[in-house]
Amino acid sequence: MRFENVVFDRSVLRRVLDAAERHGERGIAVFDLDSTLFDNRPRQVRILREYGRERGIPELAASRLEHWTSAWLVEEAMVAAGLPRERARELHEDFRAFWEPRFFHSDYCGEDAPIPGAVAFVEKLHARGVRIIYCTGRHEGMRPGTVRALRAHAFPAPGEARAALWMKAGPHVADDAFKRGVCVELAAEGLVFALFDNEPTHVNGYREAFPQAHVVHVATDHSGRPVQVHPSIPAVPDFLL
Repeated sequence: MRFENVVFDRSVLRRVLDAAERHGERGIAVFDLDSTLFDNRPRQVRILREYGRERGIPELAASRLEHWTSAWLVEEAMVAAGLPRERARELHEDFRAFWEPRFFHSDYCGEDAPIPGAVAFVEKLHARGVRIIYCTGRHEGMRPGTVRALRAHAFPAPGEARAALWMKAGPHVADDAFKRGVCVELAAEGLVFALFDNEPTHVNGYREAFPQAHVVHVATDHSGRPVQVHPSIPAVPDFLL
Protein backbone atom coordinates (compact mmCIF):
# COMPACT_ATOMS: atom_id res chain seq x y z
CA MET A 1 0.00 0.00 0.00
CA ARG A 2 1.04 3.59 -0.53
CA PHE A 3 1.57 6.12 2.25
CA GLU A 4 -0.72 9.13 2.27
CA ASN A 5 -0.38 12.59 3.83
CA VAL A 6 3.31 12.17 4.58
CA VAL A 7 5.45 15.28 5.05
CA PHE A 8 8.83 14.69 3.43
CA ASP A 9 12.15 16.01 4.71
CA ARG A 10 14.79 15.52 2.04
CA SER A 11 17.29 17.49 4.11
CA VAL A 12 17.86 14.36 6.20
CA LEU A 13 19.71 12.85 3.23
CA ARG A 14 22.24 15.67 3.35
CA ARG A 15 22.57 15.24 7.12
CA VAL A 16 23.32 11.56 6.64
CA LEU A 17 26.01 12.38 4.07
CA ASP A 18 27.53 14.93 6.45
CA ALA A 19 27.56 12.32 9.22
CA ALA A 20 29.25 9.86 6.89
CA GLU A 21 31.97 12.44 6.25
CA ARG A 22 32.58 12.71 9.99
CA HIS A 23 32.50 9.00 10.80
CA GLY A 24 34.37 7.63 7.78
CA GLU A 25 35.48 4.02 8.22
CA ARG A 26 33.98 3.84 11.72
CA GLY A 27 30.46 4.36 10.37
CA ILE A 28 27.83 1.86 9.25
CA ALA A 29 24.76 2.71 7.13
CA VAL A 30 21.96 0.12 7.01
CA PHE A 31 19.48 -0.23 4.14
CA ASP A 32 16.49 -2.45 3.58
CA LEU A 33 16.03 -3.52 -0.05
CA ASP A 34 12.41 -4.10 -1.08
CA SER A 35 10.50 -0.81 -1.40
CA THR A 36 13.51 0.96 0.14
CA LEU A 37 16.32 0.73 -2.42
CA PHE A 38 14.34 -1.28 -5.00
CA ASP A 39 10.93 -0.84 -6.61
CA ASN A 40 9.37 -4.32 -6.76
CA ARG A 41 6.61 -3.45 -9.22
CA PRO A 42 8.55 -4.72 -12.28
CA ARG A 43 8.86 -8.09 -10.54
CA GLN A 44 5.11 -8.08 -9.95
CA VAL A 45 4.45 -7.20 -13.60
CA ARG A 46 6.49 -10.19 -14.78
CA ILE A 47 4.67 -12.57 -12.44
CA LEU A 48 1.22 -11.29 -13.37
CA ARG A 49 2.05 -11.58 -17.07
CA GLU A 50 3.24 -15.16 -16.58
CA TYR A 51 0.06 -15.94 -14.65
CA GLY A 52 -2.09 -14.45 -17.39
CA ARG A 53 -0.34 -16.49 -20.06
CA GLU A 54 -0.54 -19.73 -18.07
CA ARG A 55 -4.22 -19.26 -17.18
CA GLY A 56 -5.22 -17.93 -20.57
CA ILE A 57 -6.23 -14.46 -19.35
CA PRO A 58 -5.06 -12.00 -22.04
CA GLU A 59 -5.71 -8.87 -19.95
CA LEU A 60 -3.27 -10.06 -17.30
CA ALA A 61 -0.78 -11.36 -19.85
CA ALA A 62 -0.56 -7.75 -21.04
CA SER A 63 -0.03 -6.25 -17.55
CA ARG A 64 2.04 -3.07 -17.56
CA LEU A 65 3.97 -1.15 -14.92
CA GLU A 66 1.45 1.69 -14.85
CA HIS A 67 -1.24 -0.74 -13.69
CA TRP A 68 0.57 -1.07 -10.36
CA THR A 69 0.04 1.96 -8.13
CA SER A 70 1.59 -0.12 -5.34
CA ALA A 71 3.71 -3.26 -5.43
CA TRP A 72 1.17 -5.03 -3.21
CA LEU A 73 -2.26 -4.05 -4.56
CA VAL A 74 -2.73 -7.02 -6.86
CA GLU A 75 -6.49 -6.70 -7.19
CA GLU A 76 -6.16 -3.07 -8.24
CA ALA A 77 -3.52 -4.04 -10.82
CA MET A 78 -5.82 -6.70 -12.26
CA VAL A 79 -8.68 -4.23 -12.53
CA ALA A 80 -6.39 -1.63 -14.12
CA ALA A 81 -5.34 -4.28 -16.65
CA GLY A 82 -8.98 -4.69 -17.67
CA LEU A 83 -10.59 -7.36 -15.47
CA PRO A 84 -13.93 -6.77 -13.73
CA ARG A 85 -13.38 -6.38 -10.00
CA GLU A 86 -15.47 -9.45 -9.19
CA ARG A 87 -13.28 -11.56 -11.49
CA ALA A 88 -10.13 -10.13 -9.91
CA ARG A 89 -11.40 -11.13 -6.47
CA GLU A 90 -12.20 -14.63 -7.68
CA LEU A 91 -8.62 -15.05 -8.87
CA HIS A 92 -6.99 -13.81 -5.68
CA GLU A 93 -6.26 -17.14 -3.96
CA ASP A 94 -5.17 -18.85 -7.18
CA PHE A 95 -2.85 -15.98 -8.04
CA ARG A 96 -1.41 -15.96 -4.51
CA ALA A 97 -0.43 -19.63 -4.83
CA PHE A 98 1.14 -18.92 -8.24
CA TRP A 99 2.87 -15.76 -7.01
CA GLU A 100 4.58 -16.80 -3.80
CA PRO A 101 7.22 -19.25 -5.13
CA ARG A 102 8.11 -16.79 -7.88
CA PHE A 103 8.25 -13.54 -5.93
CA PHE A 104 10.56 -15.13 -3.35
CA HIS A 105 12.77 -16.81 -5.95
CA SER A 106 16.30 -15.67 -6.69
CA ASP A 107 15.76 -15.57 -10.45
CA TYR A 108 13.06 -12.91 -10.21
CA CYS A 109 15.13 -10.39 -8.22
CA GLY A 110 16.68 -9.02 -11.38
CA GLU A 111 13.37 -7.48 -12.42
CA ASP A 112 13.50 -4.88 -9.64
CA ALA A 113 14.39 -1.27 -10.46
CA PRO A 114 16.28 1.11 -8.14
CA ILE A 115 14.28 3.77 -6.32
CA PRO A 116 15.18 7.17 -7.87
CA GLY A 117 18.49 8.44 -6.55
CA ALA A 118 19.22 5.27 -4.55
CA VAL A 119 22.33 4.12 -6.42
CA ALA A 120 23.98 7.54 -6.34
CA PHE A 121 23.14 8.09 -2.66
CA VAL A 122 24.50 4.74 -1.48
CA GLU A 123 27.60 5.21 -3.59
CA LYS A 124 28.18 8.66 -2.05
CA LEU A 125 28.07 7.11 1.41
CA HIS A 126 30.37 4.28 0.39
CA ALA A 127 32.83 6.73 -1.17
CA ARG A 128 33.09 8.48 2.20
CA GLY A 129 34.52 5.28 3.66
CA VAL A 130 31.53 3.99 5.60
CA ARG A 131 30.39 0.38 5.58
CA ILE A 132 27.10 -0.45 3.82
CA ILE A 133 24.98 -3.26 5.24
CA TYR A 134 21.91 -4.33 3.28
CA CYS A 135 19.60 -5.80 5.92
CA THR A 136 16.67 -7.39 4.12
CA GLY A 137 13.75 -9.69 4.81
CA ARG A 138 14.72 -11.70 1.73
CA HIS A 139 15.93 -15.18 2.63
CA GLU A 140 19.27 -16.82 1.85
CA GLY A 141 17.86 -18.69 -1.14
CA MET A 142 17.50 -15.30 -2.84
CA ARG A 143 21.13 -14.29 -2.30
CA PRO A 144 22.48 -15.06 -5.82
CA GLY A 145 19.79 -13.03 -7.59
CA THR A 146 20.00 -10.23 -5.03
CA VAL A 147 23.77 -9.88 -5.44
CA ARG A 148 23.41 -9.94 -9.22
CA ALA A 149 20.80 -7.17 -9.05
CA LEU A 150 22.94 -5.00 -6.77
CA ARG A 151 25.90 -5.38 -9.12
CA ALA A 152 23.84 -4.86 -12.27
CA HIS A 153 22.62 -1.49 -10.97
CA ALA A 154 26.08 -0.47 -9.68
CA PHE A 155 25.27 -0.49 -5.97
CA PRO A 156 28.26 -1.29 -3.74
CA ALA A 157 27.79 -5.07 -3.61
CA PRO A 158 28.90 -7.95 -1.41
CA GLY A 159 32.37 -8.99 -2.47
CA GLU A 160 33.47 -5.36 -2.56
CA ALA A 161 35.16 -3.68 0.39
CA ARG A 162 32.78 -2.40 3.06
CA ALA A 163 29.59 -3.92 1.64
CA ALA A 164 27.60 -6.77 3.18
CA LEU A 165 24.24 -8.45 2.66
CA TRP A 166 22.37 -9.72 5.72
CA MET A 167 19.41 -12.00 4.98
CA LYS A 168 16.95 -14.25 6.80
CA ALA A 169 18.04 -17.86 7.25
CA GLY A 170 14.97 -19.07 5.37
CA PRO A 171 11.43 -18.14 4.32
CA HIS A 172 10.05 -19.51 7.58
CA VAL A 173 11.61 -16.61 9.55
CA ALA A 174 9.18 -13.70 10.07
CA ASP A 175 10.42 -10.32 8.85
CA ASP A 176 9.57 -8.55 12.11
CA ALA A 177 11.41 -11.10 14.23
CA PHE A 178 14.43 -10.92 11.93
CA LYS A 179 14.60 -7.13 12.03
CA ARG A 180 14.24 -7.08 15.82
CA GLY A 181 16.89 -9.71 16.35
CA VAL A 182 19.40 -8.20 13.97
CA CYS A 183 19.64 -4.94 15.93
CA VAL A 184 21.93 -6.52 18.53
CA GLU A 185 24.18 -7.87 15.79
CA LEU A 186 24.28 -4.51 14.03
CA ALA A 187 25.27 -2.73 17.22
CA ALA A 188 28.11 -5.20 17.68
CA GLU A 189 29.46 -4.39 14.20
CA GLY A 190 30.40 -0.80 15.02
CA LEU A 191 28.99 2.71 14.83
CA VAL A 192 25.57 2.46 13.17
CA PHE A 193 24.77 6.06 12.27
CA ALA A 194 22.02 5.70 9.63
CA LEU A 195 19.22 3.20 8.98
CA PHE A 196 16.67 3.25 6.14
CA ASP A 197 13.50 1.14 5.84
CA ASN A 198 10.03 1.45 4.33
CA GLU A 199 8.07 -0.58 6.89
CA PRO A 200 6.71 1.42 9.88
CA THR A 201 7.27 -1.43 12.35
CA HIS A 202 10.90 -1.71 11.31
CA VAL A 203 11.81 1.97 11.35
CA ASN A 204 10.14 2.31 14.76
CA GLY A 205 12.21 -0.63 15.99
CA TYR A 206 15.39 0.89 14.60
CA ARG A 207 14.65 4.18 16.34
CA GLU A 208 14.27 2.38 19.66
CA ALA A 209 17.46 0.37 19.16
CA PHE A 210 19.58 3.23 17.78
CA PRO A 211 18.24 6.48 19.32
CA GLN A 212 21.36 8.47 18.36
CA ALA A 213 21.33 7.39 14.70
CA HIS A 214 19.61 8.92 11.69
CA VAL A 215 16.62 6.60 11.23
CA VAL A 216 14.84 7.42 7.96
CA HIS A 217 11.47 6.21 6.73
CA VAL A 218 11.43 5.60 2.96
CA ALA A 219 7.72 6.22 2.36
CA THR A 220 7.06 4.16 -0.75
CA ASP A 221 5.04 0.98 -0.14
CA HIS A 222 4.24 -0.89 3.04
CA SER A 223 2.46 -4.02 4.25
CA GLY A 224 -0.79 -2.25 5.06
CA ARG A 225 -0.70 -2.97 8.78
CA PRO A 226 -2.16 -0.11 10.90
CA VAL A 227 1.17 0.96 12.39
CA GLN A 228 2.08 4.63 12.60
CA VAL A 229 5.63 5.80 12.06
CA HIS A 230 6.96 7.56 15.16
CA PRO A 231 6.55 11.33 14.60
CA SER A 232 10.25 11.98 15.25
CA ILE A 233 11.31 9.86 12.25
CA PRO A 234 11.82 11.87 9.04
CA ALA A 235 10.45 10.52 5.76
CA VAL A 236 11.67 10.68 2.17
CA PRO A 237 9.90 9.49 -1.00
CA ASP A 238 13.19 8.54 -2.70
CA PHE A 239 16.90 9.36 -2.54
CA LEU A 240 17.06 12.41 -4.79
CA LEU A 241 19.05 15.15 -3.07
